[in-house]
Amino acid sequence: MTISRTEKVVRVAVPIPAYRCFDYLPPSGVGLSDLLPGLRLRVPFGNRTRVGYLIAVAETPECDVARLRPAEAVLDDKPLLSETDVKLLQWAARYYHHPLGEVFQLAFPVHLREGRSAEVTRPQGLTLTPAGAALDPPVLKRAPAQRMLLETLRGAEYPFPASRLAETGSSARAAQDAARRLVERGWAEWVDLPDGRIPAAIRPPLPLNVAQRAAVDAVSAHLGRYGAFLLEGVTGSGKTEVYLEVIRRVVARGEQALVLVPEISLTPQLEQRLRERIEAPLAVFHSGLNETERTAAWLGFQQGDIRVLLGTRSAVFVPMRRPGIIILDEEHDRSFKQQEGFRFSARDVAVMRARMADIPLVAGSATPSLESIRNVQRGRYVRLSLPARAGVAVEPRYRLLDIRSRRLQEGLSEALIAAIRETLAEGGQVLLFLNRRGFAPALICHGCGWVAQCRRCDANLVLHAREARLRCHHCAAEHGLPPRCPSCGQEDLRPLGIGTERVDQALQRLFPEIGVARIDRDSTRGRHSLARILERVHQGEVRILLGTQMLAKGHHFPGVTLVGILDVDAGFYSTDFRAAEHTAQLIVQVAGRAGRGEKPGTVLLQTRHPDHPLLQRLLRDGYPGFAAAELAEREAACLPPFGYQALWRAESKDLGRAMDFLARLREEAEGKNGAVHWLGPAPAPMPRQAGRYRAQLWLKSARREALHASLTDALARLQETPERRVRWSLDVDPVDFY
Repeated sequence: MTISRTEKVVRVAVPIPAYRCFDYLPPSGVGLSDLLPGLRLRVPFGNRTRVGYLIAVAETPECDVARLRPAEAVLDDKPLLSETDVKLLQWAARYYHHPLGEVFQLAFPVHLREGRSAEVTRPQGLTLTPAGAALDPPVLKRAPAQRMLLETLRGAEYPFPASRLAETGSSARAAQDAARRLVERGWAEWVDLPDGRIPAAIRPPLPLNVAQRAAVDAVSAHLGRYGAFLLEGVTGSGKTEVYLEVIRRVVARGEQALVLVPEISLTPQLEQRLRERIEAPLAVFHSGLNETERTAAWLGFQQGDIRVLLGTRSAVFVPMRRPGIIILDEEHDRSFKQQEGFRFSARDVAVMRARMADIPLVAGSATPSLESIRNVQRGRYVRLSLPARAGVAVEPRYRLLDIRSRRLQEGLSEALIAAIRETLAEGGQVLLFLNRRGFAPALICHGCGWVAQCRRCDANLVLHAREARLRCHHCAAEHGLPPRCPSCGQEDLRPLGIGTERVDQALQRLFPEIGVARIDRDSTRGRHSLARILERVHQGEVRILLGTQMLAKGHHFPGVTLVGILDVDAGFYSTDFRAAEHTAQLIVQVAGRAGRGEKPGTVLLQTRHPDHPLLQRLLRDGYPGFAAAELAEREAACLPPFGYQALWRAESKDLGRAMDFLARLREEAEGKNGAVHWLGPAPAPMPRQAGRYRAQLWLKSARREALHASLTDALARLQETPERRVRWSLDVDPVDFY
C-alpha cells in the first residue's frame, strides 16, 4: 500500500483508551492556517461522532490518505488551549503513560467535552426590585422560605449568588422555589454577576513579620520567571498571609493566580480570605459545583476575566490567559494524587506547568513531603521558612496518654474526659480527631463470632447506627441490620470498635449542655453543610468539634485550646513504607489546630504504644527531625525520593487470571532492562473489591529513565496483544498500594 504524501492531515486526540492520535482530512471550508493546536473538532469515529482535540497539522499521514475521512466541524473560533497547555497535556500523557485523548478530555469540563459552545455564561445573582424592597415582610407570614429569602436579600449589599441560595436557611429546593415565586410576583429579579466576582468588603492586609516579609520578597523577585519555592512553616505561622500578599502583587501586574488545595472542604475558608483581600474577579473550581458553574469558571479563567482561580486537583489543567503564579497549599497531602483513571499528581503537574509557563510556584506545608524536602536538598526548590507562629500564638504542648489496661468510654479515656471538662470550664473549645467514620468498623455476633462482611469485597461492613445500616466503604454496598446472627441465629449482635458517630453519641451523653458537631464525609454530604458547621464553630455555638482527617487540613479555629487524638497507633504498624510519614504529618497537622489564638494549646495523644520509637522521635525532634531520619532510611532502601516506582494493577472475576496476566507481562518485559526490578505479581492487600479480584506488579528503579523505558516497552506489547478478560491500569509514582 502506498502512502500519499501530497495532502496535509489534522492529527486529533480522540478520548478513547488508545495510545495514539488519529489522522483526518481537514474539514471542508476551513483553511489550514485556521487549524491550530488546542481547537476542538467534531470527528467521525467508528459509527458515531466524537469531540476530539487538535494536536497538529501533519505533513505526513500515518496511513493512505484515501482511507481517511474528513473532520466534520471545528467547534471553536480560536483554540481553547494555548501551545503551552497542549505541551503540558502531552507531557502528562507521556509521563503517566496514559492515553492522550483521555488526558485532554480530563482537562475540559463536561459541557465542553460534549461539544457545547465556549461562550461564557455569567453567574446569576438575585436582587430585590423596588416593589420587593418596599414590601412588608408580614405579607409572607404563610411562606417562611420566601420570607427568609426576602430578608436575606434586604441585608445584602449586592446580588445574592444563585449558587448560595441554600445558605438562606431552607433546603436547596425550597430556596429555589422561593426565588422563583419572588421573581414571579415581581419582588425580585435575576441579574448577571460581574466576572464571577461576588463583591466583598476588602480588608487591609495584616502586617507581615520578618519571616513572612522575606518569603514574600523572595517569591516576588521571581515574578515573570520560573522558580519553585517550598514555604515551610509551623502550623499557624501565617502561610496564608504570604499567599495573599504574593497574589495581590501578581494581580497588580495584570496576571493570574492559580491556587490549589487538596480537598473541597478547604475551599470555603480560603475563598472567604481571598475575597476579603484580593480586589479582583475570583472563581472556584471543584467537583462539588454543578457543570454550568464549572464551565463558567473554566472559561472565565481561560479568557482572562477571572484573575484568581481556587480549585482542587483537576484545576491544575484549567488554562490561564496571563499566567502569573501557581500556589499549592498543603502540598504534602495525598489527595493531590488521582487514585483512579488518569492517575496524575496535581503537585508534580503544577511544577511542570510552572516551568513551561516560566512562572513561580509556591508549595506550602507545615509538614512537607519527603519528596519536596529532597528537592530542596538537590537545589530544585528554594526553602522559605516561617519558624514561629504568627501574632501571639505559641506552639501547643504535647502529652501522651497511655491507655493500656485503661477503661475507655467509647474511645475516650478518663484523663481525656477530665481535660475536656477543664477546657470547657475555662471557656475554650475542644477538637477531637478519629480517622474512622461510622458508628463501628464491624458488627459481630457475641455468640459465635460471626462478622458482617461485604459480599463483594474482602472487607467488613461498617455499622452506621443512626440510619440502622451496614455499609461497605469500598464498593458502597448497603444493607439493613440483621435481626439475628445469620450463622447461629442468636440475637446478641454487638458493634466492635469505634467510629466518629459512636464517639459523637458519647459526647452528647457526657456533655448534654454543650454544642457538639461532627465533621466527616457522612455529616457533610450537603453542599453547604460543612460551611454551616464551621460557621457555628466560629460563632461559639459548637464547643466540641469531632472529626476525621477533614479537620486536619488548613482550618483555623482560634478558640480551640485542647486537641485530643483518640488513636495514634495504627499508622505506625502499616506495611506501606509511606505510612510513618503520613501518620506523622497527620499528627502534626491535627495538633496544629490547638492554640492558634491568644490562649496556649494542649495536645493529648491516646496510645497503647507510648514507647514506639517513631512516636518518640516525632515528639522529641519535631517533624523536621522525624523527616530527616525517614529520608535516611528511604535512601538506604532506594525508596522514593531516592528511587522511582510504578505499579501495574490487574483485576478480573478470577484472581488466577489477573495473576497470570501480570506474570506474562513480567516474563516478557523483565529481561529488557537490568536497571529495573520487578516484584510480584501478588494479590492486592485487599484482594477482592466490588466483586472483582485484584493483583499487583511492582516496578522500582534507581533511574527514572530506565523505569519509563520499561513501561513504554511493556505498554507496546500490551497494545499488540490486548487482554479482554482482565482490566489493567498503570500507576506511576504510586502513593496508594491498596
